[in-house]
Amino acid sequence: MSDIDARLREDVHLLGELLGNTIREQYGDDFLDKIEQIRKGAKADRRGAVSEKAAGDELSTRLNQLQEDELLPVARAFNQFLNLANIAEQYQLIHRRDESQPAPFESRVLPELLARLQREGHSNESLARQLGRLEIELVLTAHPTEVARRTLIQKYDAIAAQLALQDHRDLTTAEREQIRQRLQRLIAEAWHTEEIRRTRPTPVDEAKWGFAVIEHSLWHAIPSYLRKADQALHAATGLRLPLEAAPIRFASWMGGDRDGNPNVTAPVTREVLLLARWMAADLYLRDIDHLASELSMQKASPALQAKVGDSVEPYRSLLKQLRERLRATRQWAHTALGSNTPAPAEVLQNNRDLLEPLELCYQSLHECGMGVIADGPLLDCLRRAVTFGLFLVRLDVRQDASRHCAAMTEITDYLGLGRYEDWDEAARISFLMKELANRRPLLPGYFKPSADTAEVLNTCKEIAAAPAGSLGSYVISMAGAASDVLAVQLLLKESGVQRPMRVVPLFETLADLDNAGPVIEQLLLLPGYRARLQGPQEVMIGYSDSAKDAGTTAAAWAQYRAQERLVDICREQQVELLLFHGRGGTVGRGGGPAHAAILSQPPGSVAGRFRTTEQGEMIRFKFGLPDIAEQNLNLYLAACWRRHYCRRHHRSQRGDI
Repeated sequence: MSDIDARLREDVHLLGELLGNTIREQYGDDFLDKIEQIRKGAKADRRGAVSEKAAGDELSTRLNQLQEDELLPVARAFNQFLNLANIAEQYQLIHRRDESQPAPFESRVLPELLARLQREGHSNESLARQLGRLEIELVLTAHPTEVARRTLIQKYDAIAAQLALQDHRDLTTAEREQIRQRLQRLIAEAWHTEEIRRTRPTPVDEAKWGFAVIEHSLWHAIPSYLRKADQALHAATGLRLPLEAAPIRFASWMGGDRDGNPNVTAPVTREVLLLARWMAADLYLRDIDHLASELSMQKASPALQAKVGDSVEPYRSLLKQLRERLRATRQWAHTALGSNTPAPAEVLQNNRDLLEPLELCYQSLHECGMGVIADGPLLDCLRRAVTFGLFLVRLDVRQDASRHCAAMTEITDYLGLGRYEDWDEAARISFLMKELANRRPLLPGYFKPSADTAEVLNTCKEIAAAPAGSLGSYVISMAGAASDVLAVQLLLKESGVQRPMRVVPLFETLADLDNAGPVIEQLLLLPGYRARLQGPQEVMIGYSDSAKDAGTTAAAWAQYRAQERLVDICREQQVELLLFHGRGGTVGRGGGPAHAAILSQPPGSVAGRFRTTEQGEMIRFKFGLPDIAEQNLNLYLAACWRRHYCRRHHRSQRGDI
């Protein structure tokens, strides 16, 4: 048995003992003894220590002897023990190691990949250039499988933090006892806290939960993983990761996914967008306050000195100006939540307004021989600003194709043109293309839509009012035809959206996956469509519904075939393709190890761009702790980087990754 296994056993034993103390204090020794006998009986049954029938009969007898009022506490005891064991097991992935212990795969993956790519003949310049150009977007989504309350998640994170504190060999007896007492208190707090929410979380609650993951984990993990990626790149090639590089960014469906959820409305989307801006400004303010206290140096570049004038402490002067604008941004976002207040001039609107003063400080410090200072917390803040921007996450909007069809039907019926839903595909495309090219509005100002159509139009109006950088894609669930995409483009145009926005068909059923290639080909051949595209053609592949429709294996093959066809079509049409993978946590929903899943994609489907959903409880398990998040970010980065260099492989070589 390895040292890691022994350490894990010690942690599980300690947490189990402390949980037993908590249960004993509430229910007494006799009740705790019942739980222990059940545990031993289940263990004996699983191991076959006695005859299978005897062990099973003994366990059944003990369970049948429980009183009615003991059933829930016994179930809670085992549930809580498994939670604690999972915490200990998760911590093993990030525990402190001495020099004699091998580093985990997640921390070795980038250096080993760099060495492999160099052996394959890729130049240092090519490796650095492609790493800086990677565009990976992880889309955080709410999902009902995440049932744990946020207060309990925070207590579990605190337990993991105490396990980390005790993982030092130089602790005194008193220090170890102090950690044990803290663990005892945290476990008692978790035990006496109700585990299940009494009320269903609102979409705004879900969005706040997503923001909390960023605040407590990803905010710390992003600069750390980028620092280590830069170090690995420099060690292998002598080149550095550009300041503007953000290989991994984040988007969200929380507050934007209205597919089948009537609680996600246009006002909810507006509120979530404002909350994201408030949270981003608040997080940057913490960084800027820290930097202003640290950067007390006097020597500065001519560019920085010209920016702040005659200042004894030029870095502080510039950062204080940025701090005032961040405060104004935070205050405005807070006020706008309650009333539709126009943003004053001081409010930051463009990410360059945030980046430029930070970059100026960074460049000045390097020019003045203080690079070691520049490459500390200032560089971390810069990396966060490039990754998260002023809007924290880009919000996707998702709606079912049938809602757009119903809205278009009401509109054409009102205009006396007939019922859109009764038209064939050719008639729909002809009408939509004509109206998209027409400069006059389709709808008169006095048009009074029904509640459902008004909600669709109001959502589009919120998109028009929001800054472009705060939004991601408009995803169409159950898309099956080219008209589904054109209808959304027309609704956005009618609502005042004057900038390009990615309108993304989501192909979910087996039939729709088989038809994905022809639909995209038809769109790309339509006159004027590419001009509205102004970027990659994004297509979303659904995993859950196709698996329900055809079974896991048949669905996986259909997804692979669809991606191959889409790659071929976009290559023939000379259009960039961005595939968006709608994966869930379980195998039936397309879940599985992300690194292996990316490497198994068809050649050409991950050409430096990759988008995927991260759902519900998987967000907490993969990104809930900074060190765990860093490991998973490394895996995404390495897999997409590696897959990029496989993009030109012939199909016969697709297994060689």
